[in-house]
Amino acid sequence: MPLSAARPLRPVVLVMALLSAVVPLWLSSPAAHAANADGHDDGLIRHDGLIRDEVTFRGGAGLPLHGTVVAPASLSPHKVRAPGIVLLGGSGPGPRTEYRQEADAFARSGIVTLVFDKRTFGYSTLHVDFGLLADDALAGVRLLRSRAGVDPSKVGLWGFSEGGWVAPLAAARSGDVAYVITLGGSGLNPLRTQTWNLTTHLRHRRITGSFPDAVAGPTAQLLHATGKFPEGDYDPSPVLARLRQPVLALWGVYDNQVPPAESARIFRETLGRAGNRHVTIRFLPGAAHNGHRTTDGFDRLGGPRYAGKRLGALAPGSVDTMASWVRAVAAGKAPSSSASPAPREQVVSAPLPGGTGYEVAALALLSAGFAGYAVTGFRRPATRCRPARPLAALGLTTVVGTLLCTLSVYVAGEGVAAPVIAGRPLAWLLLQLCAVGVLALTAVTAASAWRHRDRYTRATRTRLLALVTTGALFLPWALHWGLLAA
Repeated sequence: MPLSAARPLRPVVLVMALLSAVVPLWLSSPAAHAANADGHDDGLIRHDGLIRDEVTFRGGAGLPLHGTVVAPASLSPHKVRAPGIVLLGGSGPGPRTEYRQEADAFARSGIVTLVFDKRTFGYSTLHVDFGLLADDALAGVRLLRSRAGVDPSKVGLWGFSEGGWVAPLAAARSGDVAYVITLGGSGLNPLRTQTWNLTTHLRHRRITGSFPDAVAGPTAQLLHATGKFPEGDYDPSPVLARLRQPVLALWGVYDNQVPPAESARIFRETLGRAGNRHVTIRFLPGAAHNGHRTTDGFDRLGGPRYAGKRLGALAPGSVDTMASWVRAVAAGKAPSSSASPAPREQVVSAPLPGGTGYEVAALALLSAGFAGYAVTGFRRPATRCRPARPLAALGLTTVVGTLLCTLSVYVAGEGVAAPVIAGRPLAWLLLQLCAVGVLALTAVTAASAWRHRDRYTRATRTRLLALVTTGALFLPWALHWGLLAA
């Protein structure tokens, strides 16, 4: 009975013995190594014909950065090695998921792509260091150059929006960068670019009159004079002039965040003067600032959502344009310089005047003048000038409120200008009414102080004189900021 029960196990034993002899031999064979090198049975994530490898590398100042290398599943280091590209996102936190469409599309075109989470240490709304971001980009290039299946001499950079400043800077620092693609890159400095962006979006929201002028004029001048706008004075032209790599500069026809026509002209002229003979400038039809589908630059058609906003699907032909250009460069056939006609811009950017310090001095003087009476002018109630107190309070409120109202647009975007009444943000309309009130109270206070001058002490007269003078100086300041304009 035990003997007969063991008989069915004999074939299994024989098969197992055979496998134990054959499998080790197969694993040591060239075929097995080729299979593992091709990415089979290596634990990598595969989906839709792509391989995704989660990686960690050290960027600028040694900061660990996390990313994903996306490659076609058919990639093999034993065949012709593929070109590589590192994606650099726009401003903001920029997690890699925001650029997954681009990464997958490049990989499907045969280009090994690294997309990584943007640093949050050393980068914030109030602090940006393009040099540090360029170090992160070059660290990504080094990672791709070391990957099996990637041709180390054919790894380039793709920079979107803010990345359009960072990618050329990184490429100018290192010959390891084989080519540069910019999408929605600005040829202007960041402060002038943001001013154009906000003006364009405010006008799209049908906000007219003095508010957009206040944002683009005195508010921008104040930021320029104080140097508080991150990298506000960064000039991309000297960096572009140092580029020797082939450059593909793209803008959406409906780009409303950087001035596409002006930027394209600066790219073309600067790179041309520097002797770069492989500069291709194109405008993507039906594309927004990010190269995704749109009808006017303000909406997004199809595609996934990110942070509650629709990203939109990639514009038709956008990836083909970039991928075919990369393949030509990788084949040693970088296209000669050419440029397609630029779209017409509705708003032309205005250069910012040099920082004279007028805006800072005027704000300090008015604030001190109104606040000074508010702090010291409430003594001796029996001899108090009645309209002086509301003048000091209303004047200080109007000056500070005007500054906060316009600066908030730079910090939080044009959406904070809602609600809009008669083409003006409600907050701005109230500030304009306050400005009229300040001037009226200045006149009343001056008349009352003169009429009752004999009852005041010298100290009180001095305070009233300072307050009325501040109210008089408020008039040209209010005119300059557009508080008295329609």
